[in-house]
Amino acid sequence: MTIGIGATGPNAGLAVYRTLQLAERIGTGAIGGYAVFAAIDRDGRLHRAETQRGGTATLFTAGERTGVEPPPEIATAPYAAVMSSGPDRPAPLSQFLPADATVGLVTGHRLPNGTGRDGRVLNDAVLAGMADGLGAEAALARVLDAEPDADAGMIALGPGRGIAVANSARVARRPDLGSALLAGPDGTAIAILHNAIRPARTLAPLLAEAGLEVMVRAHAPLATVDVAAGTPVVHGDRDRVLVDAAGRAFRVETTDARIVTGRHNCAAIYIGAEIVGPDGPLGVAIEEPNVVVEDGRIVRMSGQSRFRLGYR
Repeated sequence: MTIGIGATGPNAGLAVYRTLQLAERIGTGAIGGYAVFAAIDRDGRLHRAETQRGGTATLFTAGERTGVEPPPEIATAPYAAVMSSGPDRPAPLSQFLPADATVGLVTGHRLPNGTGRDGRVLNDAVLAGMADGLGAEAALARVLDAEPDADAGMIALGPGRGIAVANSARVARRPDLGSALLAGPDGTAIAILHNAIRPARTLAPLLAEAGLEVMVRAHAPLATVDVAAGTPVVHGDRDRVLVDAAGRAFRVETTDARIVTGRHNCAAIYIGAEIVGPDGPLGVAIEEPNVVVEDGRIVRMSGQSRFRLGYR
């Protein structure tokens, strides 16, 4: 009956928002109603937003406009989380997502705001564990291992605490469970838990990949290489684009020997091809133009005589 999303990395705030928005578009079931959101920005300040109906369509507003993305200080926050489900949940909604600017955030699904056998609220206990110095994984384990029958799953994250996801033993047996934890470069990661939202098994991995891409693209700003018609395409032992000091490609090397003779509509510059400058490797191609090659030279790239090839 809920979905929880947490993320760490550049643009985590925007990634969490867009991931929930995508879940609302392609998922069916308990979604699109209440949403409670929290983020810790780059200056260490805590931001909150919430809505009882409409999900991402009403979570952030600009004047009379709804459906707007988070403001810049929230969009660029390196730590963010949201919990959402159907409409009209008990107030205050902050009970579903405890947060501390110096410690971290705890979101989840089912009833993470339930009380454990020791009388403590489960998600508050996880946040307290992180405040005591535990990492996210250890804080979750300490609470949920002691409460196998709790109707809760949680995602914990925070500065210096990492990010982790766990369900109680009871929730882990559910037939409608969805979960994902996907890591990118330099600590960038996104975690998702959901239930009563379909498709159960395949939705979370898809959402995680889409959300991580928002952060990965922000983490590694694109650079470009100028590729012009007439650039030679030669056979080599790996896919490479050789670039001069001015950032212009002067040779494309391909492992596909078939395309260096005759006329071909092909991927002469393959995704992942090495970009090599005068002093060595610069990165790898993250774009793949549709290339027309004739007699070993580029004629057109995606219908153009010049193409700015992105790499990182």
